[in-house]
Amino acid sequence: QVRLVESGGGLVQPGGSLRLSCAASGFALKNYVVAWFRQVPGKAREGVSCISGSDSKKNYVASVKGRFTISRDNAKNTVYLQMNSLNIGDTAVYYCAADDGMWAEIGCEGTLSKDDFGSWGQGTQVTVSS
Repeated sequence: QVRLVESGGGLVQPGGSLRLSCAASGFALKNYVVAWFRQVPGKAREGVSCISGSDSKKNYVASVKGRFTISRDNAKNTVYLQMNSLNIGDTAVYYCAADDGMWAEIGCEGTLSKDDFGSWGQGTQVTVSS
């Protein structure tokens, strides 16, 4: 059974850090494009970051560049999102998604689309508040 499980969310003060994990079971993540999306109530799901299947490309939405870092540990079949200098605007449910298709790879070079990803986790809440 293909499964993605996110963890690491929580409550943090502005300026703080969190590291989200996306652990896969039932398949090997290493050749998949893996992306992080986030969503707040009433708004569309937004692509935040992605890492290509070969790890040759990493992409970030402008609002998190320089603050967030995506990485992959193939031995643990896990992708991470290190989030530093968090601000209130980062509050959302964060989802990881994976796909080995061409459109996910293309999207990782430009604009991420949730429609290009077939496997999703259940989400983890990140709340930035003083």
